[in-house]
Amino acid sequence: MRTKIALLLATCGLGYSGIAIAQAVPNTAAGEPRAAPTTVAQTTPTDPDSTDIVVTAQKREQNIQDVPLSVQVVGEQQLRANNVVDFNDLNRVAPSLIIRPAETPANANISIRGIGTLAFSPGVEPSVAIVLDDVPLAFQARAFTDLNDLERIEVLRGPQTTLYGKSASAGLINIVTKGPTTTFTATARTMLTTDNEQQVGLTLSGPITSNLGFRTNVSFDDFAGNSNNLATGDKVNGRRYFSARQKFRWRPTSALQIDLGIDYQDGRSTSARPFIQLAPNAILRGNRVYTPAVFAPGIVVGPQNSDVYTNFPSGNTYNDFAQSLRVSYDTGGPTLMSITAHDKYNSHDRLDNDDSAIPNYDNRQIGDFGTEQFSQELRLISPGTDRLRYTLGLFFNSTNFDRTFTRGPLFSVARWAASNGSEQISGFGQLEYDILPTTTLIAGSRYSREKIDYVYNDLVANRSFSGDSVDYFGTYKLGIQQKLAPDITAFLTYATGHKGQAYDISTGFNQLRADGGPVKPETSTDWELGVRSQFFERRATFNVTLFDSKFRNFQAQAVDILPDGTQNFRLTNVGRVRTRGIEVETAFRPVNNLSIGASGTYLDAVYSSFVGAPCYALQTAAQGCVGTPPRQDLSGTRAAQAPKWKLTANYEYWHSLGGSDLEAVTSGAATYQSSQYSRDPLTRVPGYTMVNMQLGLRNHDRTWAVTGFVNNLFDKQYRYLYNNVSGSYGATALQGYLPRDFRRYGGVRLSYTY
Repeated sequence: MRTKIALLLATCGLGYSGIAIAQAVPNTAAGEPRAAPTTVAQTTPTDPDSTDIVVTAQKREQNIQDVPLSVQVVGEQQLRANNVVDFNDLNRVAPSLIIRPAETPANANISIRGIGTLAFSPGVEPSVAIVLDDVPLAFQARAFTDLNDLERIEVLRGPQTTLYGKSASAGLINIVTKGPTTTFTATARTMLTTDNEQQVGLTLSGPITSNLGFRTNVSFDDFAGNSNNLATGDKVNGRRYFSARQKFRWRPTSALQIDLGIDYQDGRSTSARPFIQLAPNAILRGNRVYTPAVFAPGIVVGPQNSDVYTNFPSGNTYNDFAQSLRVSYDTGGPTLMSITAHDKYNSHDRLDNDDSAIPNYDNRQIGDFGTEQFSQELRLISPGTDRLRYTLGLFFNSTNFDRTFTRGPLFSVARWAASNGSEQISGFGQLEYDILPTTTLIAGSRYSREKIDYVYNDLVANRSFSGDSVDYFGTYKLGIQQKLAPDITAFLTYATGHKGQAYDISTGFNQLRADGGPVKPETSTDWELGVRSQFFERRATFNVTLFDSKFRNFQAQAVDILPDGTQNFRLTNVGRVRTRGIEVETAFRPVNNLSIGASGTYLDAVYSSFVGAPCYALQTAAQGCVGTPPRQDLSGTRAAQAPKWKLTANYEYWHSLGGSDLEAVTSGAATYQSSQYSRDPLTRVPGYTMVNMQLGLRNHDRTWAVTGFVNNLFDKQYRYLYNNVSGSYGATALQGYLPRDFRRYGGVRLSYTY
């Protein structure tokens, strides 16, 4: 234990965690409040020699060193060094963040500090919220596609319910895209890889008139996949998408700014679950004719297997159309802001339920999912220089989900259609008051009313269910911030979180679930003690946070193993979860052309109480599976998706080539993640280390660049998730999901800016 803590501190002492290089904020003397930049966002050139970071984690622009909460910022440099092109790639850059992809984006799971919500019910909100350009996303899958043309990503850890609402009981991811520029620019980019991924993009930005600007970004990505389907000869586990993001910014006066955003996405993905363990005596669903030679011919089962044998393509197709309007008016005192947004998302998903290509044995799963969201927020923000600073707001949100689902015809037959609605109205506020020139008190609260409803039609049993429920709840935050020196600040905060009640609208819904009503709300409490510090004329940054969080009525997806071996999923309150640990982010720029950094998280997350946990496939009474129906006690065990250690490090160095107009640049990034615990010994995810490297050439003004890169430099084959399907085969059968960088691959990126 002492050795690992020393390793964490030593690693973080190397340098920066990859916190973004953003616009500079002027330094101030001790005791003087730092003037926050205007809340009317401006696009300014990045200063490559600055280590001052502007964030909007508290719904106002602030220097990250002045923000009294645990937040990590990932900027262009670190995104580029880790070849982050979609949301799943963020696993490599944020130590407290774990993203677990799934067959469809709707079933993906995001956790912060080991806490997240995995649920197949469409109306269940996550514990980790996502905000894109000030707009909360009701459906996380919207963020799982294109991460091009970003200014920064802020990962806010711990409950953020007071400012951001009920979907942020464990944390929040704030995505900020780039805005229009005051001069015309055009950037073309392309990427080609050794495993045949192709990506192209174009960004245009500039003025239309003296007070109207625009920014257009389009991206296309095509990757056939890194798994072979031996039955069809196709590549699978890939993606193909097109995205277009349009922004307009109108400034009719110096005090008024209006931003219009229009986003469109269209894409598809395929998935694969290769066998990595399979007993010789395994047979498919009790049929002795269906041996491995029949349902998995040609598959070489083992840890490195990436082949599948199926006759029905698993994956999904989707499209999304979103609009937002932000109006900001500077009254000369506080700034009044209105944010209106609408979003409509649709997807069609498919799954080969029998994982084979047996001609006379074909069980399929298909479904359609749609969501439509409207939100309106009004916000009043005081100037950042006042002794009393405040952020006050009203928030309204209406979301509707529709889901149809069919599975069969051979086993686990299901056919249903359902809708789920949510309507929320909230009032919130946060105050900061300087009782002394160096001491600030913080207090915030939120009060909400939410109504949820559902309609569920079981088309097999020809039965219908419906219901609704109303929940009133409040959360709050208290804290104190103390400036110890001009560039050293400490804070202590206590915050509560709340995630709303939900109906479990999924396969197996029946009268018993209807009579039980919604799953109870999930609540959380969190203590944080942090220090923000900079040294050596602000060339070195060292930030550390200690935290202790508790969750009650934690909402989680349980698994029931039916007599025929089928897995049936349901949502439940598992009891209590406790997570605590330490987070460190550092940065060091010894010279202007070198930046190095590291970050790390030590996490101790356990189920304080989880008495009725479902058993895993083929678990025996001797292994703890007892009772009727069979259950196990997971109280005191480590939480899923909660590695004890996660460390990242990165560097970037550039050097002028003699008297020419050229610069050579090299960068690299490494991630270490320890093992993820599971009571099922087959599904424990081993620890791994991942290293990416880049070497490139560019001109001094950086209008063009050519970069070669290698991801997974040491060819470390790892899996982010295992699926124990032994119940369907009567013997050991384990599948492992493939990450994008399961095998080493290289590529080249080219960009040109006019």
